[in-house]
Order: sequence, then structure tokens, then C-alpha cells
Amino acid sequence: MKQRSVLVVLFDGVQSLDVTGPMEVFAGASRFPDVSYELRTASLHGAPVRTSCGLTLVPDAGLTDAPAPHTLLVPGGRGTRDPDPGLVDWLRAHGPLPERLVSVCSGALLLAAAGQLDGHRATTHWNVCGKLAREYPAVEVDPEPIFVRDGRIATSAGVTAGIDLALALVEEDHGRDVALTVARHLVVFLRRPGGQSQFSAQLSAQTARREPLREVQHWITEHPGADLSVEALAARARLSPRHFARAFQAETGTTPGRYVDRVRLEHARRLLEDTTDGVAGIARSCGYGTPEAMRRAFVRALGAGPAEYRRRFASHTTDPS
Repeated sequence: MKQRSVLVVLFDGVQSLDVTGPMEVFAGASRFPDVSYELRTASLHGAPVRTSCGLTLVPDAGLTDAPAPHTLLVPGGRGTRDPDPGLVDWLRAHGPLPERLVSVCSGALLLAAAGQLDGHRATTHWNVCGKLAREYPAVEVDPEPIFVRDGRIATSAGVTAGIDLALALVEEDHGRDVALTVARHLVVFLRRPGGQSQFSAQLSAQTARREPLREVQHWITEHPGADLSVEALAARARLSPRHFARAFQAETGTTPGRYVDRVRLEHARRLLEDTTDGVAGIARSCGYGTPEAMRRAFVRALGAGPAEYRRRFASHTTDPS
């Protein structure tokens, strides 16, 4: 049995879920026979740290006393805004040593400050992607994905994306069955692929202020296969098509057509990932009408057709026909 050590860096102002989420994934995997992750936490001088929510965490050791791990994980949190220079220096010296260097959320800022992300593609929480790009131009910042793997370096978006990334690492180390079982115990999705956007259609768009428009947004999400033309949606909102289209864009920041396209794409992706339904049936249930129409939408948005998407991301073997 190969044991992989995971060292989680702690500091004042760390986001507690960035620490405990990935650790629960690795600990859950270690309950399997022939799977072992040695989990340790360390702060710069070994002192307890206070998380952003006020929880106190007591580390196992000081960073200077911690041996080089297989996986070094740097969480995010408010403490990344004005980090201890000593911590940045430690990351600069020790970041190149582990086989895997991982950040969660704004932990990418610490890795970037230590020069570990120079020349690499990386992501972070959407709210600090701009800061990462401005302050560290040598980093290729991608604000869209929930996590990015670039060689030995893996970076993720906020909070729950750290769990997604940890599950992907467990799957890489020990296979899909182990990762799937851990995900089920944690009641989370296993196959939320790294390339999935940080924003769902509902999160990307603003919530409309007026109740009729909010109801239309919910209707679209719950009925992707329905007639979602501007005329049909306007009738549901009891507005003229022109007034509806103008008001919808003003209040949500996107057009009705773009919102519908994104909802249908997300729904189709989930069905391809999580069910054995055929592409033709999925196309109908998501409002595409024909497999060819769905294929064009997938290629336009994702660069791959439904069958290829399913081969890459489905959590089971299916017939893509």
C-alpha cells in the first residue's frame, strides 16, 4: 500500500472549509483497504490559528519542522490579503518540493506571491481572479473553471471547488470507485469536471427584481424542454414580447435567449454525466428537439459534441447513441 502524505498550510484568517473540505475527502478515502493518506496541518511557527469564522485550529507542527509531503495544500481566506512574509518565503523555498502543489480559493494568491504559479495556468475564486491577474502577470489566470490542473500544480475556485479538486485527486490516485463512494458519503457530486464554469446560469445572471420575471427565471430552470421562446415567456410574465425582452435583460444582465441556452446546456450536461439516457432523449427533454441541434450547441459552447463530453465526464459507461 502506497501512503501519500498531505500537508495543509494554516494561517490566521484561513477559510475553515478550505481546510476541512479537502481533508474530509482524503480522510474518507483512507477508510478503504489499501488507501492511505497521512494528513497533517502546520502553521508557520506551530501556533494555533484563528479562521475567518472565528474557529481556532491547532496545527500538528510548525512548517519548518514538517517534512516535504507528497501533496502540499494551501487554502484560502481573508489571511491571504496581507500574508506573513515568512509564510510566502517558506512557500517560495518549499513549493517546488512536493509531487503535487495544490491551492484552494484565494490560496492561489499565496502561491503566486511565492512565484510558484509563474508560467502556469491557474484559477481562483471569481472575486479575486482580477487581483491575481493584475498583480501576477506571469500567471495565466482562467476565471471560468472550478479547478485547473497544470502539471504538478492544481488550483481551484472557492470553498466547495476544493472538495471537487480533492475528489479528482483521489480518483487519480485510487480510481473512480473510491472517489465515488467518498462523494456519496459527503453527499456531493463526484463528476463536477474541472472545466465546469464557476457560475451556473442562475448564478451568472442577476435575479430579477420584479416577481413576474423571477417566476419566469424559475420556470425556465425547471422546464428546459418547454417552449421557451420570447413570446411564450412574455405571455407567462403577462408582458408584451418587446417589453419582456427589454425588462429581462435590464434586470438579469443577459438576454432571455442566452439565459435559456445556458440553462439547457447545463441540464443536458448533468444528464450526460449522471444518467444512461440516450442523446436523442436528452436532446428532446432539454428543448433542443434533435441530437444535431444539441451537438451544435455543445460544440459551440464546449468545443466537443455530446458523445465526446459523455466519454470524458460520465460517471458510468453508457451508450452515447
